[in-house]
Amino acid sequence: MTDDQGFTAEVAARAASLRFEDLPDDVVEVARQCILDWLGVTVAGARDDCADLVVQDLVSLGLGSFGATLVGRTERLPLLDAALVNGTASHALDYDDVNDAMLGHPSVPILAGLLGLAEHLGSSGEDLVCAFVAGYEAECHVGRATGSPHYLRGFHATGTIGTFGAAAACSRLMGLDADTTAVALGLAGAQAAGLKSMFGTMVKPLHAGKASENGLRAARLAARGYSAAADVLECEQGFGETHTDGFDADRGRRPARKDWFLLDNLFKYNAACFQTHSSIEGIRSLQTEHGFGADDVDTIVIEADRSQLRMCAIPNPVTGLEAKFSLRHTAAMVLAGEDTAAIDSFTDDAVAKPHVVKLRDRVEVRPGVGAGGATPVEVRLRDGRVLHSAHDTHIPADDLAEQRRRLLVKFSGLVGPVLGRDRAERLAGLALDVDRLDNVADLLAGTVPPSAS
Repeated sequence: MTDDQGFTAEVAARAASLRFEDLPDDVVEVARQCILDWLGVTVAGARDDCADLVVQDLVSLGLGSFGATLVGRTERLPLLDAALVNGTASHALDYDDVNDAMLGHPSVPILAGLLGLAEHLGSSGEDLVCAFVAGYEAECHVGRATGSPHYLRGFHATGTIGTFGAAAACSRLMGLDADTTAVALGLAGAQAAGLKSMFGTMVKPLHAGKASENGLRAARLAARGYSAAADVLECEQGFGETHTDGFDADRGRRPARKDWFLLDNLFKYNAACFQTHSSIEGIRSLQTEHGFGADDVDTIVIEADRSQLRMCAIPNPVTGLEAKFSLRHTAAMVLAGEDTAAIDSFTDDAVAKPHVVKLRDRVEVRPGVGAGGATPVEVRLRDGRVLHSAHDTHIPADDLAEQRRRLLVKFSGLVGPVLGRDRAERLAGLALDVDRLDNVADLLAGTVPPSAS
């Protein structure tokens, strides 16, 4: 990027000019893994109440039998409605990937609308991957420019910044030029929304659905000649001025650590807010090293930074959604031997288990100065030992083959119970070979439960 033109125009030009041939092999591989992971969490989340209620409402309007594929379901809906449902379902479990550059979940707002659009257009897998990477990189450049004050103010970046990523990706798939893509970003900025006060409720995954729907709508309207401010990120009373205290286009122009933000993607292996993962893994590693159980623990102290205190410090959760945003509860789950990778561990009934609730009383969350990626944890044992950990979960994987293996295990656990083992294996194969597909519709067809075939 250069500063020869406005920041919005730069983001749009980069997205519009990207070609599949420009993508290094490791970027293509991580894109495949993102698509695999997105399909897994979406198939598993498709019957969650937050997605099911949206489907019920749309079907009640006379929809539900035509249009785009709903991942993990038998109904079909018009394209924009399908983006809303699939985006909501993909974030329902809070088990989807993360990127620090945009302080949120990058893939869910992009892929829900993009895959539906690709199905509608009959796009190839190469076109899909290229558009996904274009949207992902745009999203992270915008996130970098917007900075942490946006998130600390109370905006949910998956919903806000994600809308720009969705618009850029869909614009690229439609072949829009740079000027039209900039207009699409203007339309996206006017629709971008999401509040962190909704964490622990159904609205959080709805943010991802709305970002998908609104980004797709932005690209389609721009293509038809709809007008919008094409400098929405930097203009007076634009997104940057109104949504953050520290919008910095120069910071947004800086390249990623390895030139591509996608290579810093972080996958989740615990089905809870990512800011709980460091303490989860820290306590677990101490258990493995020192061999203590729940009865051996006197107290656990978690030193949470400001972001964690404003995001995942619900002290006494009573629902599964709330438990995903509770440092105290997830720590108690580890002590109790509960599987934090299993989605069934975060049902309302599971959260109310008396032995887990009792263990919460031994966990204290204090304000700390550590970063959420390496949260300091102190475990005091009844024999007098005091153990410490600060497990860093924000280090991207270098071994992509091992990451692929871990994601396949996660995918099998999420998709197998819904589609059956054989169908799950076929879908995984298609996802990891997505760039070789002639038509992305084949991939989406593989997500429909067997009762519909």
